[in-house]
Amino acid sequence: MTPRDPHDADAAVTDSAAPLPPQTSPLPPEPHGGDLVLDPVLDPVLDPVLDPGLEGGHDTGDTVLGRRYRALTLGIVTVVSLIAFEASAVNTAMPVAARALDGVELYAYAFSGYFTASLFAMALSGEWCDRKGPLAPLFTGIAAFAAGLLVAGSAQQMWMFVGGRAVQGIGGGLVIVALYVVVGRAYPQRLQPAVLASFSAAWVLPVIVGPLAAGTVTEHVGWRWVFLAIPVLVLPPLAVMLPALRALPPSELSAGMNRRRILLALAVAAGAGLLQYAGQDLSWLSLVPAAAGLALLVPCVLRLLPEGTFRAARGLPSVILLRGVAAGSFLGAESFVPLMLVTQRGLSATAAGLCLTGGGLTWALGSYTQSRPRLEPHRERMMGLGMFLMAVSIAMVLLALSDSVPAWIVAVAWVIGGYGMGLTISSGSVLLLKLSRPEDAGSNSASLQVSDALGNIMLVGLSGVLFVSFGGGDVAATGSTASHQPAAFGAVYVAMAAVALVGAWVTTRLRPVTV
Repeated sequence: MTPRDPHDADAAVTDSAAPLPPQTSPLPPEPHGGDLVLDPVLDPVLDPVLDPGLEGGHDTGDTVLGRRYRALTLGIVTVVSLIAFEASAVNTAMPVAARALDGVELYAYAFSGYFTASLFAMALSGEWCDRKGPLAPLFTGIAAFAAGLLVAGSAQQMWMFVGGRAVQGIGGGLVIVALYVVVGRAYPQRLQPAVLASFSAAWVLPVIVGPLAAGTVTEHVGWRWVFLAIPVLVLPPLAVMLPALRALPPSELSAGMNRRRILLALAVAAGAGLLQYAGQDLSWLSLVPAAAGLALLVPCVLRLLPEGTFRAARGLPSVILLRGVAAGSFLGAESFVPLMLVTQRGLSATAAGLCLTGGGLTWALGSYTQSRPRLEPHRERMMGLGMFLMAVSIAMVLLALSDSVPAWIVAVAWVIGGYGMGLTISSGSVLLLKLSRPEDAGSNSASLQVSDALGNIMLVGLSGVLFVSFGGGDVAATGSTASHQPAAFGAVYVAMAAVALVGAWVTTRLRPVTV
């Protein structure tokens, strides 16, 4: 799973007492939104010769894995890895869970509900960190994430499962912002890029192991244990890094929370939730929650994003718009790939999840490619190529709806799409900082995060509406492939491929007008 991964410090940089340096992206790298993959050649963790904390190749204790920071670094990386593992495992277990709970028609909302809740939680966490420090929101977020896992794993009905995913989203939003504030306060500036690079590295192993482990557990033990087993694993890293967190240097805290920003984020989340609710009930009565959702969503989003974002104004507004289009279209398609492979092609949950693994690896490769200095003059073209590759990969999945085409075409398609995402998402973060004045880097990064979350919410929700509208709710709960619904999946993939092509056009608007 790409993260989506999965998975964002908007207020942490905008408002925290110890913001991250402008040369590093404050956005959490996750498979569905991963945006920070540093050049391994310049990473102090990977190249001790270039690390001033290492003298003659010997550890002086002043590196991210030195005596001073080792416990905190390992604890942070472990927490991120567990969240990453759950993100990749969810894609594998979701088709079985949805059919077991007789809730295939709510399938998309198990994904979008997570992002809807996390959007509000990120804004709350940033303000909370500013006022009280990062410990309270961090531990509250971890507790909420674990509680959400328990609710989802023990759910007897699909609406309870979706609710558990929303609680997970609250926890995930609180945690990721608090972790970035911890990095800003606990590590000197020269070590912060290495710590943030470790966030990206923390996704690699879960992307490879997650689908296989989750599929094995789902098939031999039960899908519930994919969710119920994770909370126990969260306790060791907390114990490891607690002493270091308590020893964080004091910093100036704000006198009060920015309630306006919190209320705007809450209104956006509520509006998106109402639209999703209306989308699952295609009747005249659903127009009421749809209208209320739009009334909340539109004015608040316009206040959170730069002017000209939704008309793709040249320069920074188009960079921010593209982030939501890229992340949302890819996740909107990816969310339905395992379900399609299980119900239409008869693959096991493990095999279906493994078809997405290559995308996570090529995502990292694409991020590495765009970091090459000689490609810097061609960044906008790379992003255009990335969006085109994403459109091609989503369209290729359509071929798998035919029994005459081997199912492994999906794995090939996602290898192509993952590379396109690596080119586009990472380049977008670089371009955003390039187009931002130093004093605006934090607020612009926050806008990028809002676009990312909103794109995930709206486009995954749209995929769910299309899926149900074309008969996807009738997919057999028994797992039999006798009741094919290719039109439901086809509608999703055609729509998301079209959105990706729109994103390719938006890349022609990334370069600002020169006077």
